[in-house]
Amino acid sequence: MRKVVVIGGGWAGCAAAISAKKAGADVILIERTDMLLGLGNVGGIMRNNGRYTATEENILLGGRELFELTDEYARHKNVNFPGHNHASLYDVTLIESAVRNKLIDMGINIIFKTRVIDAYVENKTIKYIKLDNDTNIIADSFVETTGSTGPMGNCLKYGNGCSMCVLRCPSFGGRVSITKKCGVEDIIGKRKNGTYGAFSGSIKLNKESLSDEIREELNKNGVCIVPLPKEEINEEKLDIKVCQQYALDAFAKNLVLLDTGHAKLMAPFYPLEKLRRIKGFENVKFEDPYSAGIGNSIRYLSIAPRDNNLKVIGLNNLFVAGEKCGLYVGHTEASPTKLQYIQ
Repeated sequence: MRKVVVIGGGWAGCAAAISAKKAGADVILIERTDMLLGLGNVGGIMRNNGRYTATEENILLGGRELFELTDEYARHKNVNFPGHNHASLYDVTLIESAVRNKLIDMGINIIFKTRVIDAYVENKTIKYIKLDNDTNIIADSFVETTGSTGPMGNCLKYGNGCSMCVLRCPSFGGRVSITKKCGVEDIIGKRKNGTYGAFSGSIKLNKESLSDEIREELNKNGVCIVPLPKEEINEEKLDIKVCQQYALDAFAKNLVLLDTGHAKLMAPFYPLEKLRRIKGFENVKFEDPYSAGIGNSIRYLSIAPRDNNLKVIGLNNLFVAGEKCGLYVGHTEASPTKLQYIQ
């Protein structure tokens, strides 16, 4: 039986582990924190726009597990808001435990609170990886799905400092680029102004801290759009968003809120004192990131050169998926992971 080690437990890592298990491999999934799904714990949006078709195609092609779970745990379906049509909003407060139970039921071995810190390469093939507890793990194939944020220092260097986000680097240690450890140079995304990376594009607000009117609209319709006073409109913030395909004027001129269990504010960092001046937000409180008034985490700093089979160029048995494999990746794109094995 082939042994596959998946490094990173976000949407892509969970998808890779499921794909490998269904292909008959012995699978180990290594996650540096105590929870799966990573940024999926603040995401919440599925089936929007062409991703509806992509979801249906992936289900029909056999990659049904994660999409069926997000459907099952959707708080709202067929929701429209600027730049998004017929979206489903899954409950970020419930989805992680559901995915964890699915992987466990499938017999996937999950190792939590453990970081991969190095890799030993011989003849362009990874022989083993080293964990932060000095353990070495040998496998036939490895899949890196660690995302693209880089270590905590990158949020300081390219952003406004650690935003105390769902990635929780101060508690569990910063992300390590496995491709970099293997001697492969990562690709770094640039903004229009030439600076590196992009700010994570949303904030979670405590829904109970909002006005009754906003909360009721969210619970009923899944979306609430609050027009901003003219003096509060800042279109320059659109340039720093991760999801540039949704960097629309509507997100500069309005506060767009989605019900994902919390209230997801579709905007990068927003100063608390400014937010509380807006009607309905007088008592608002951030859920993630906790320093959202200063800045969100910085992403797109570590992307691997890879071929169309998601195999890292220059290595025989390392694959990538999720944000590690490209700038375009969202939750839907992260989930359909294809694996090939060394013969």
